[in-house]
Amino acid sequence: MKSIRIYDTTLRDGVQGQGISFTVEDKLKIVKVLDEFGVTYIEAGNPGSNPKDIEFFERVKNIKLRNAKLIAFGSTRRANTTTEEDANVISLLNADTEVVTIFGKSWDFQVTEILKTTLEENLKMIYDTVKFFKDKGKSVIFDAEHFFDGYKQNPEYALKTLEVALEAGADSVCLCDTKGGAFPMEVYEITKTVVDKFNTEVGIHCHNDNGMAVADSIMAVEAGAIQVQGTINGYGERCGNANLCTLIPNLQLLMGYKCVPDENLKQLTHLARFVSEIANVTHDERAPYVGKNAFSHKAGMHADAVNKNTYSYELIDPSLVGNSRTFLISEVAGRGAVLNAINEMDPTITKDSPETKLILDKLKEMEYLGYQYENAGGSLELLIRKVLGRYKPAFNLKEFKVIVNEPTVNSVNSFAIIKVEVDGVEEIAAADGDGPVHALDNAVRRVLERFYPQIKEMRLTDYKVRVLDSNSATAAKVRVIIESTDGKDSWSTIGVSTDIIEASWRALVDSIEYKLNKEN
Repeated sequence: MKSIRIYDTTLRDGVQGQGISFTVEDKLKIVKVLDEFGVTYIEAGNPGSNPKDIEFFERVKNIKLRNAKLIAFGSTRRANTTTEEDANVISLLNADTEVVTIFGKSWDFQVTEILKTTLEENLKMIYDTVKFFKDKGKSVIFDAEHFFDGYKQNPEYALKTLEVALEAGADSVCLCDTKGGAFPMEVYEITKTVVDKFNTEVGIHCHNDNGMAVADSIMAVEAGAIQVQGTINGYGERCGNANLCTLIPNLQLLMGYKCVPDENLKQLTHLARFVSEIANVTHDERAPYVGKNAFSHKAGMHADAVNKNTYSYELIDPSLVGNSRTFLISEVAGRGAVLNAINEMDPTITKDSPETKLILDKLKEMEYLGYQYENAGGSLELLIRKVLGRYKPAFNLKEFKVIVNEPTVNSVNSFAIIKVEVDGVEEIAAADGDGPVHALDNAVRRVLERFYPQIKEMRLTDYKVRVLDSNSATAAKVRVIIESTDGKDSWSTIGVSTDIIEASWRALVDSIEYKLNKEN
C-alpha cells in the first residue's frame, strides 16, 4: 500500500472558518487526539500572528507526541528586508518545532498586486526564508500559495517558485488551491507535471469554494502527491478546507492508500465529534462516514436489503470508522425496519405478526399528524409499548394552567398549576419558572417526585421547536423534541400541537414516562 502523509491544519487553517475559535487548552486537547489518531503532521498555528499561538507553542513542548510532528506555520520574509530582521520569521524560529511550513506566493498577480513587489524579489523572499530555516536545522515544507491559479496564468513563474524553494533546501513542496476554484482534472494534470518535473515529495492543499476540495485532493494523490493537507470536519476559511474525515476513509478504505493505522481509523467518528464539541459547532450528521445519517436507512426497501446484506446500500462496514448503523422509523419504513425496533422489546414477534402491521399503521397515522420518530426514540418505544399492551401510564393529567407575566423578574416570568392523578390519588402542585415549559416541568416534578424519587435523576439537555406549517403563521402546528438524560442514558421524545405549550407538555410527559417504563 502506498503511504500518504496526512497533514492536519485544523488548528491553523481550521480556526479561520467563521464561528471557529479554540483556546490554548482546546488546542492542546486536539493535538493529543490527532496524535493518537496517527496523522503525520499537525500544523498547530502561526506564532507570528497572535499571542495565543505563542503561548500554545510554549506549552505544547510539555506534550510528548508518539506519531505526529508538530509544525509552526508562517510566511516568507517581507519584501525588501532581511530574514533575520523579520519579526514573523523570528517568531517561527522561537516556536522551536522540528518542522516549519513556509508559505509564499506562486501567482504573479498576487506578487505584483497584493504584495506590491517584483517577481524577482518574491523569489528571493522564498529562497532566503527557506534557507534560513534549513541553516537552523529545521525540516521545511514550502506551501506554494495560489499555485493552481498561478500555474494557469503563468506556468513558468509558478514552477520557478517551487524550483527556488527546493534549491534553498525545502524538503517538500505543497501545491495550494487557495481560492478553491480548481477542477479535479486540472489538479491532476498540473500536479502530475510537478511530480514529473521535481524529484521531491509533493503535497496538496485544497479549499472548498467550488465544493471539490476532497475530489481535487484525491486527484492530486492519483497524480503522485503523497502529502494531503486538510482539516477535521472541513473547517476553514470561507467554504472550508478539504475534509480529512471524508478524505482519509476514501483513500484508505476505497482506494488502498495507507493514511493511518487501520485500528486507529476506528477513532475517526469520535475524533470528528470531539472536535465539533470543542469548537462548539453542531456536528454535521449528513457528513460522509462520521455523520449519524451516514449509515442510517429509512426507506423500507433499503432497510430490508441492508438487513439481508449490508453491502447492498453501504460503502463500508460503519465499525471501520467507529460509526454505527441505524434504521430510521417513519411512514416510509417497511416492516423490516419497524421489526428491528419491536424486537428490542419482544424478539418473538416476526415480520408477519399482526402486531407488526398494527404498529406500522399507527406509525403512519401519527406521522400524518406531524409526529416524526427518527430523532425521538423514547416516544417511539412508548408507542410500540402502547400497541403491544405493555404500557402502564405512571400518572394521568387532569388539567394544568399556565400564566405568563412580563417583564421577567429574577429569571422568572411564568407560573404553572397542575392537577394529576397517581394510582387513584389526585394531587395539585404549583411552581414558577423561566418560561411556561420550565414552570410546567417544575410543577409536575413537585408532584411526581413524591411517588417516583428517581425522577430527580432526570434533566433536560436540549429543547427544539419546528414549525410544521409556516403558511398558518401564529396558528401553525409545531413539533417539539426534548432530549433528556439521567446521567446513564439519554433519550428523545416528541410532542405535536398547534399550541406550543401543549406540544411541549406531550414531549415532557413522554420523557418522564420513558424513564419510568425503562426502569420497570
